This record gives sequence, C-alpha cells and structure tokens, in this order.
Amino acid sequence: NSYNAVLSYLGSKWTIDTFEKLPEVLHSQISVEELVAAEKVVQQSPLVQRLAAEVGVLPHQIACDGWSIGYDERFPQHRRVQQALAFARFSEHDNLYAHPLDFIPVLDANSEEVIHIDFPPTYKRSPNGPVLSAPSTAPPRISTTEDSLAASGRGRIPTPYPGQNFLTDLILRENRDFKLRTDLKPLHIVQPEGVSFKIKGHELEWQNWKMHVAFSQREGIALSTITYNDNGEIRPIAYRLSLAEMVVPYGAPEYPHPRKFAFDSGEYGMGTQANELSLGCDCPGAYVGHNGTAAIIKNVICIHEEDAGVLWKHTDYRPGGRSRTVRRRRLVVNGSIEFEVRLTGILNVYVADKDEPSPYGTIVAPGINAQNHQHFFCLRIDPMVDGLRNTVIESDIVPLPEAPTGSAANFAGNAFVSQETRITKEAGRPYDYLKERRWKIVNSARSHYSSGSNVGYSIGLKGGATPMMARPNSWAAKRAAFLTNQLWVI
Repeated sequence: NSYNAVLSYLGSKWTIDTFEKLPEVLHSQISVEELVAAEKVVQQSPLVQRLAAEVGVLPHQIACDGWSIGYDERFPQHRRVQQALAFARFSEHDNLYAHPLDFIPVLDANSEEVIHIDFPPTYKRSPNGPVLSAPSTAPPRISTTEDSLAASGRGRIPTPYPGQNFLTDLILRENRDFKLRTDLKPLHIVQPEGVSFKIKGHELEWQNWKMHVAFSQREGIALSTITYNDNGEIRPIAYRLSLAEMVVPYGAPEYPHPRKFAFDSGEYGMGTQANELSLGCDCPGAYVGHNGTAAIIKNVICIHEEDAGVLWKHTDYRPGGRSRTVRRRRLVVNGSIEFEVRLTGILNVYVADKDEPSPYGTIVAPGINAQNHQHFFCLRIDPMVDGLRNTVIESDIVPLPEAPTGSAANFAGNAFVSQETRITKEAGRPYDYLKERRWKIVNSARSHYSSGSNVGYSIGLKGGATPMMARPNSWAAKRAAFLTNQLWVI
C-alpha cells in the first residue's frame, strides 16, 4: 500500500493535513533497502542459480542491479515488482558490467521471490540487415522459463569473461605490462589565504551572493532564497532551484529492453543515490530510510571555487595599443545556477551473442552491447527576480518582416530583429533552432538603468534542446509527457 501525506509546519510542530491511500496502480519510490534486497533475492533463487550455472557462473558470482520495472502490463499492479539486470562478478571489486548475463529476472519486492525470467531476443545478420530472432518486439505471454527462452528464438549466450576493469590493481592482475601515464606534471590548486565563501549552517555567502543550500532524498541538492547584494540593495533572484527529475529512456525495441526507462528522481531518489565525496566537501545530507530512521550521507555536497577560464578580453590592435584579460571565477555547489552536467558514470550494458549486430547500440567490447539511450534533465525554477511579479518572455530572432532585399526598409537584405512574446497562460513551449528561440524571466515593475527593458534573467538551454526520440504515443512519452516541450510555464 502507498499513501500520500500533506504536512504543515506551524510554530514548532508538524501537523498532518491529509493522509490519502493511493490507487494500487501507483507505487511509492523504490528504497535503497529494496535495491539491496533485490540482489540477495536474485542470488538466492534456485532458478537463477541454475540459469547462471548453464553459462558458467557460480552462485556466489551472481550480481544484479535492481531497477524499477516501469511499465509491464503482464504483472498485476498490486504487486511490488522490480526487474533485476543480472551480471557476474568473478572476483571482489571486479567490474560486473563486463559480464552481463543473458536473462533478466523479475521479482516481487514484498514477497522476496523471483516470479518470472525474461530472455531478450537477439539479432542475426542477413543480406537485408539485422533480423530479430523473435517474431516481434512485443512481450511474450507469461509462462514457464523454458517457454520464455523458446519465445526469444535463440539459445543461451555465454557470459563475456575478460575483465574490462577500471581499478588499477585489478588491471595489473590481468596485464602485468600495464602502466599509468607519466607524461603529465602535477597540477596544484591551492588557496593559501583560504576560501572566499562563508557557510553558516545551511546559509552560503560568496562575493555578493547569498543562498540557502538544502538536500532532499528525492532531488538531492536544492538552492533557495537566492539574493544578490547590489551596492547595499538586497535583490532577490530565485525562491528555489532544483533538479526535479532526470529521465533516461533506452532505445532498444526488443522486449524487455523498453522497460529500461529510468526516472532517477521519481523512482529512486537522486538524494538517496548520492555518493560520499572527499576532502573539502563538508556538507552532509540525510534522508529517511526504509525503516523510518534517518540515513546520513557524509560530505554529500561539495562547495568550492574554481578558475573558469577567460571572462572577457579586450585588445587594441593599433601599434602600442594595450589589452586586458579578466579571468572568470565561479563558485561550484554541485550544480550552480549555470547547471553543468557531466556524464561520469559507466554504461549500462547487455550481453551480445557472437558476431551479433547491434542496430540499437554499440559493441563496446567483445560480447558487451551498450544500448542507445538519452538523458533528460528537468530543472524546476521558482523565480523571484526583484520580487514576485515575474513573467516569462519568449524571444525569436527573425528576418525583418515584410522587408525584402531592395526595399526601403531593408535595401541590403541583412536586417533581422528580436520578436518578443509574453507568455500569459500556462503552456508548454518548444525550442526552435531556426529562430534561435530563447526565454527570459523578467520583472515588469522594474527597468534596467540603461536599456529601459524590464530586468530579468535569461534561460539558456540550447545545448539541452534535443527532443526525445521515442514516438509521441510511445510508452516512454506517455510516462514522461513533460518531455514533449523544452519549457513549461506553470
């Protein structure tokens, strides 16, 4: 059973406003404890042990990543169902993603039992391109394990054995000639006079900026009440900023791979999945665990200053002319107002048969298929630019309308203008590359001292405007309907 509760904090105590039982089709977030338990359930399953043994994997070598099943109508909604992406780990700390198994267990997290095994079909080469071993990419009906394998139209696939490790000591076990690079000199980043920012509790100050830094199990880091001291005037900028969701749809159509469609915030919680950081990262985070007690993650938020390259450079090309370069310094709070995303993890993979083509992925090592996928980051911006009277303006860059080349208004034909549209209703807005579309949040009650325009901040997302490749009526698009537009004004 899942419940939705609304609480209020009044004075010094919490009160429950509503406490509602949710329909059985709605499930709460998967807890860390459930993800850990999923691996134990799979490891201890006699069925899984038998299937693993058939491809040379012993019971103690079985590993898996627990995943949300997302959508699979074959299983009753009242069951707490997970899928387990299975791998082998041939030694302690071995890179398990180098050894994917050829089947995917499905388990009930409440009863702690494996209830089904899926065997994804494979592709074979043909003169007309890759051909699927199964008659369709649709899911087969629930039946016995033998029938599930037969429905895939292929035999068992051996588990890749080479290590593909990233830990130095494990690489040396496999290749004694391996050496780390020696052509780079040490790079020292020091601040002998200390840092320029101040932290008091959850309050952070840097130069003229001030903000509250918080942490939640769902979103991870959240910044709120961001202000700027403009020559003694405290100017509010944003009430709250957070990464509300990260969605990762995979592009392989053969079942059960379409179930690989992660909502990192909604299904797992980016806060609960956060890593402990190292020296200089001194802000802890906490969330409530499966048993109701607080779980502490030490050093989960890293705050530091860094040199960010050239801010501006002005040069006088004339003889004897002078130039000046000003470098840019920025404060990094695990993701700043200039939100930076780096893909630092490891690919999620599936086993590939011998000489199997990969029309929906890349064979990154022998027998290892990394399937195509996208990452979508959904940022929630609750603005407060110089107060609460904020409006979103949409700007399009277009050729001067009704002014062809040779006309009195545009004789050379080079004129273009910025057309601005005020968004007055709740709406989703698409990005338009042809018009260099951009948006800004402005306060109509205050004007810039020079331009006379409303003060505001621009939303820059050109690099994140690629649409989702899944079809508009796909399972993925139905579950993540917000991805149909690059900006939503609510």
